[in-house]
Amino acid sequence: MTDNQAGWKMDNSYSRLPKIFYSLQKPTTVKAPEVVIFNETLAEELGLDSEALQSDDGAAIFGGNEIPEGGNPLAQAYAGHQFGHFTMLGDGRAVLLGEQITPDGQRFDIQLKGSGRTPYSRGGDGRAGLGPMLREFIISEAMVGLGIPTTRSLAVATTGEEIIRETMQTGAVLTRVAASHLRVGTFQFAANWGDTEDLRALADYAINRHYPELEKEENRYLAFLKNVIRRQAALIAKWQHVGFIHGVMNTDNMTISGETIDYGPCAFMDTYDPATVFSSIDRDGRYAYGNQPYIGGWNLSRFAEALLPLLHKEEDEAVKLAEEALSEFPEIFESEFLSGMRLKLGLFNEEKEDKALIADLLNLMNQHKADYTNTFKALTFGKLNESEMFKTEEFTQWHEKWQGRLGRQEQSKEDVQDLMSDNNPAVIPRNHRVEEAIEAANNGDLNVMVKLLEIMANPYEHSPDQEEFCKPAPPSARPYRTFCGT
Repeated sequence: MTDNQAGWKMDNSYSRLPKIFYSLQKPTTVKAPEVVIFNETLAEELGLDSEALQSDDGAAIFGGNEIPEGGNPLAQAYAGHQFGHFTMLGDGRAVLLGEQITPDGQRFDIQLKGSGRTPYSRGGDGRAGLGPMLREFIISEAMVGLGIPTTRSLAVATTGEEIIRETMQTGAVLTRVAASHLRVGTFQFAANWGDTEDLRALADYAINRHYPELEKEENRYLAFLKNVIRRQAALIAKWQHVGFIHGVMNTDNMTISGETIDYGPCAFMDTYDPATVFSSIDRDGRYAYGNQPYIGGWNLSRFAEALLPLLHKEEDEAVKLAEEALSEFPEIFESEFLSGMRLKLGLFNEEKEDKALIADLLNLMNQHKADYTNTFKALTFGKLNESEMFKTEEFTQWHEKWQGRLGRQEQSKEDVQDLMSDNNPAVIPRNHRVEEAIEAANNGDLNVMVKLLEIMANPYEHSPDQEEFCKPAPPSARPYRTFCGT
């Protein structure tokens, strides 16, 4: 198989940045790479040949033994605040092969995750286990179905080798696809270990790649900051709408493109509770569901700090500009959040009291430990016998207010139900289902995972096939904990 046959059209524009930002690094070769799951839909979008890439030659690329022509593998340098503590990081178990240029001229990073040690490994082995890589594949593709910006998964290949964690695990490499892997932490690295010209080169690169419309702005770096703020506010609001908990919102896991990245200790809420935490390492609840908007603002403040030398030559004025931009985040987030929640409740227009109506419902759900996804599904289709909450006087009073609110808009009941069904997923990748799929795959059966992926591809379909996947976890599966998989 030649690269032309497979459809690879690679470049690595990141390697043309100042050398402080990366270390050239080839993946570590593996014993016997084998593709275990492949994303044909994504491959087609990238202009790749699915059949060719599901061969031994494709496995050699996805395992790291071969590099597509035009690729220039490197490990990216970045820093980050991890649970509030600043440190030097970098790709400790990943290499960026380069960017695939699609038939319509777009660029997408192709990164191998679990591809061996790099100069940034900090004592780790640079490897990954099959379970965590399949988890990222499942959740990232579920996010696509839910309409949430995300990095994606092209393939998972086993390596023919085992890795040592708490137990021996099957080694695996994930091929991750992203608009880019530029992070808030990349800019923190530039601000702390580079000079102003390094920082400028990185900012110019990010603007050219993700915000080319800003090139002619009078203060394009300020416009850049504001646009990243806007994208992140919109992204986090979408997480809240579906009950997604990232679990590790460190600054190195916040992208400049506005995509969700890093599916380590993430999970979706069953029972609604703003204090929900799944990550085994988040002992203080820093990244709990209800804290995600606040942490988003905190992370963006760190981004603004890194950009200060570019915002204005006078530091006081730069700080003032940054503070003014950051002050907009809460308002943008609330607007995005309320807009999405209105859609979930079938509201086509805006009224001042909508915020209270939404808050009252969420408070009821929290008080009665209602299932987040299934509550909105029940409201969509009028099936108000599926939860104890619906039998309470407080809910009856809320329901009357909601019906009155619906009655003050022009749209029909059918229009309302259509809007709600388009914005309330029937299914999310429930934690017990994800674990079930991973366990089966670890035992050599990928059918469970394939079925889950099929169900999650169209979460707003509300089909009979999805009913079994709507059920919350049994009591034996709680409390649920996730691990970072490193």
